[in-house]
Amino acid sequence: MYIVTNRIKMKKGFAERLAPNFTKPGPLQEMEGFIKVETVITQNLEEHDELNVNMYWEDLDSFQAWKESDIFKQAHKRPEPKQGEEPKESPMLGSELVIGKVATTVEAIGK
Repeated sequence: MYIVTNRIKMKKGFAERLAPNFTKPGPLQEMEGFIKVETVITQNLEEHDELNVNMYWEDLDSFQAWKESDIFKQAHKRPEPKQGEEPKESPMLGSELVIGKVATTVEAIGK
């Protein structure tokens, strides 16, 4: 199993508001090899927010297929401004993609 984490640095106050956008039910759930997605907000940062979007995949080929899919392109498309409206400024300040392979795990007993 692989965990692909998108560490998104964003303007202060936006992580809590935007986190649910990454876990809405949708076509991602039907992608082959997809296991789950979760969001984690880094605590105690003063200058900006950091939202970590952790995606769990059975294998990297499945993740790559998602990245190249129309589903991915649609999910990452910026909304078009309405006529006469200025494009909205993105709250994102940057991002970093980190890929890890799960090596070992242990779970609670009797829960």
